[in-house]
Amino acid sequence: MADWLPKKTRSRIMANIRSKKTKPEIALKKALQGFGFSYQPKMIGSPDFANKKKKIAIFVHGCFWHKCPKHYKQPESNKKYWLPKLQKNVERDKRNEKMLKSKGYKVIKIWEHDIPKNMNKIIRRIK
Repeated sequence: MADWLPKKTRSRIMANIRSKKTKPEIALKKALQGFGFSYQPKMIGSPDFANKKKKIAIFVHGCFWHKCPKHYKQPESNKKYWLPKLQKNVERDKRNEKMLKSKGYKVIKIWEHDIPKNMNKIIRRIK
């Protein structure tokens, strides 16, 4: 199905989507209080959370932006722009994970769809 919104409207909507301080990140931030994790630390790989003492890095991946195996749907319009952009995100994720692992970090990836449903399971996994 083609996009039903005018190009300018769709562009404005997409431009307003945050890359930081998203609802899933904020929910996880609240749940991780007291566990020694920094939120959006300035470090290699740019994880969303990190505990440098325990060498744990956590990434919260959006289903669309990081091509979730369960929920990703390929864009119908402007494929010339979106497909390479999303593929670069996936490739960057792999590079960042590899780089962090080479520095001795345990890398945990969490999909946005898991946060509202499985917070207790996620926290147990991180512990």
